Formats: sequence, C-alpha cells, structure tokens
Amino acid sequence: MTSPLRKALDQGSRGGVFFLWGEDDYRKEEATKELVAAHVDESTRDFNLDVVQGSGINVEDLARIVATPPMMAEWRVVVVNGAEAFAGAARSRDLVLGMAESPPAGLALILTAKIPGGSKAKYYTQLKKLTQSVEFSAISPDDAPGWLMEQARSRFDMTMEPDAARALAHGIGTDLGILSRELEKLSSVASEGDRITLEHVRTAGTVLPTQDRWRWFDMVGSRDFDQASQGLRILLSQGESGVGLTVGLASHLLRIGVAVEQGQSALEQVLPPHQKWLSRQIARQADGWSSAAIREAILGLLRVDRLLKSSSLSEEHHLEEWLLSIMTFEHEAA
Repeated sequence: MTSPLRKALDQGSRGGVFFLWGEDDYRKEEATKELVAAHVDESTRDFNLDVVQGSGINVEDLARIVATPPMMAEWRVVVVNGAEAFAGAARSRDLVLGMAESPPAGLALILTAKIPGGSKAKYYTQLKKLTQSVEFSAISPDDAPGWLMEQARSRFDMTMEPDAARALAHGIGTDLGILSRELEKLSSVASEGDRITLEHVRTAGTVLPTQDRWRWFDMVGSRDFDQASQGLRILLSQGESGVGLTVGLASHLLRIGVAVEQGQSALEQVLPPHQKWLSRQIARQADGWSSAAIREAILGLLRVDRLLKSSSLSEEHHLEEWLLSIMTFEHEAA
C-alpha cells in the first residue's frame, strides 16, 4: 500500500471516502484489498461488504447501498470500481461529492477510477480534495526492474538479481499484474535458494530478447563501444527506436556525469525510488569518464536526435557515428 494510506491506517484512521485513481489497476486492487481488510471483519464480511461496478449501478441504488448501516460491526465498506462512470451526470456527481464532504457514519467508501484526459476536471479536482486521494500512475519501464526486486524481497524474502529483473521486465512489459504472477512463478522455480537469477527467468519459459536497452546503456557506460555497436544492430532489429535509445542514453550519461562530479551518494539522492539500486553500478562506470567526455557525448546525442528526425540516413548510421566520435574523442584526449 502507498505510504499515505498506510500511515493513515497505522494511526487508526478509518472510514470516510477513499479515491484511488490512475492507470495502474494492480496497485489500486492491492490498496483496495488492504483497505477492505482494515475495515471488515471476516465474520461479518457477507453483511458489510458490497463491491459494485460504476457502469452497472444507477444513482438510486448507489444511494441506497451507501445509506445501509453496518450490521454487527463498526464499519461497512462499499467498493465502487470504475467510478469514472459517475462523472457524466450531475445527479451522480452531486451524490458522490456529497458523500465525500459528509460521509455517513460507519461507512468506508472506496472509489477506484481511471480519469479520462480533460474530462470533468473541476469534478475530479473537488473529489481529490474531499477524499483520501491517492494516484496510482502506470509504472515506467525504467522503474519495473526495481519494483520486481523490491517485490521479491518483501513478498518472498528472496533477492532478485538485476539482470533477471531487467530481463523479465523487458520480456513482459510494465503490467504489474502480469509481472506479479511471473514473479510468483519464479519464486517457486528458485525455491531451493534465496536468489532469483537470469537462468531462473529462462527456465520459467519467459521469452527473452537477445539484447535489452539497459544492458546496452551499460555497455556504453562501461565504454565497451565494440560490443555496444553490435548490440545496437540487435536492438534496432527488435523494434527499438533510434530516438528512444538516444533519449535513454542521454539520461544514463547525465547520471554518470552526476557521479563523476559529485559522487555516488549524490547520484543516489537524485535517482527515483525504484532506481536507487543503480547508483553503485553507475558509479563504477563513472570511473572511465571525465566531465569533458560526458559533455562531448551529450552534445553529440543532441545532434543525433536532430538528425534522426530530419535525415534520410538510417538510425543505425547516426548512432554508430556517435559511438565512433566518442571513441575518437577519447583517443585525442589521451
């Protein structure tokens, strides 16, 4: 569960209206389960828990459900999934906002939603202010490996090696529900030890790419330019875009630049929560770079980005030319 909700529950806060919104259905579902568990006793669950779909219930029925008091318990919980369905009509918006402003005694109302872009912005702004509101945005591809490693520790008391986490994230994508199920499968495959390795990911049957973008960034960061040139061809053949690789590589080099100029601890402070594990690895790569080399490399990538969007030459040509220029700069600097 996210820290604001966890903190509120730990402090004994119960009841009211919870608004869980965003694109990540998996974490919304997990947070909903924890909120239900915090309010409903198993012995009276059948009496005090209603789960409905916003698109399948009208305003009158919703008003009746939320007005029903708890039976033989302190709390009654109503979960409304797809609550964005209530945004379309004034009557349903008024009902939801009224409950958020003055919740019935003994009620915990959990609303989950994906907010359509530009839709009823004023309504959603009010709803967020009046409720215990938490956003569950879709996880980024760069955060997925760190999320997997964290889940392996917290759920299975196992260490997932970075190469295994990256390979699984690259092979599966960022759907946390699917990643969670794959991680559970891997914990069984690796049950005889306390580590999940790349070989375990292969053994579990996950279709893995020949090359992944993170390993390629590490090749460049480690100044293994010959291997990076070979890996570039594979990445592009797998469907990676030249612009995407250029942007990702620029971010990687900027992080190396932080480590070069300010050290590993400074780098760790600026990395996102699910990427802090990268600080040691990037700091090792920083040993092979100078501030001048980083500046030259990033200026070169800006040029590559412009050419990729305007030149008729291939993506591979421009990125290989950039790799060659970095090797030349290193030779001249020496």
